[in-house]
Amino acid sequence: MKNDVRLQSGRPTTEQLSAELDRVRYKRKYNRVLKSTIYTLIVVAAISVLVATTWMPALQIYGESMTPTLDEGDIVVSVKGSDFAAGDLIAFYMGNKILVKRCIAGPGQWVNIDKNGNVYVDGKLLEEPYLTEKALGDYDIEFPYQVPDNRYFCLGDHRSTSVDSRSTTIGCIAEEQIVGKIVFRVWPFPDFGFLR
Repeated sequence: MKNDVRLQSGRPTTEQLSAELDRVRYKRKYNRVLKSTIYTLIVVAAISVLVATTWMPALQIYGESMTPTLDEGDIVVSVKGSDFAAGDLIAFYMGNKILVKRCIAGPGQWVNIDKNGNVYVDGKLLEEPYLTEKALGDYDIEFPYQVPDNRYFCLGDHRSTSVDSRSTTIGCIAEEQIVGKIVFRVWPFPDFGFLR
């Protein structure tokens, strides 16, 4: 009789079995949710990297050729595309660097800049509200200048110091050099927003 009592007291109760079963189920569910979350984060990170490198590269601005629109250290997002208009900010490859300038004229258009820094495209004065001062700057091309096919004439917003399409060092930008149109500033936070 004593042996029967010992066996019964060594067995788990129904409540203990139920609690252990709940614990095992919870652990399995927790592991499934954890794995699912990790897989989801990996997929989201991979998609983000793909989008960032393929369609919307993020770029950090170096130098002062685009002040006052963009300052050194600003982080901007560009969008891939091939439809650029006068006034658009574009990023492009120049050697092993990426430069940012403002598109002024497209293929076949005529560009002229007078001694006061006024820019004319196809004989019409270009309105440039983004500039704080105009300047002819350094140039080694002859004005008026016709933009070659499949190329864009680009200038920096800080005209007195920018090296851009006015110089044969940079020249007009070929379509295959273009990374994309700069559309959004993400840093610094006080200036967060769309660019024009």
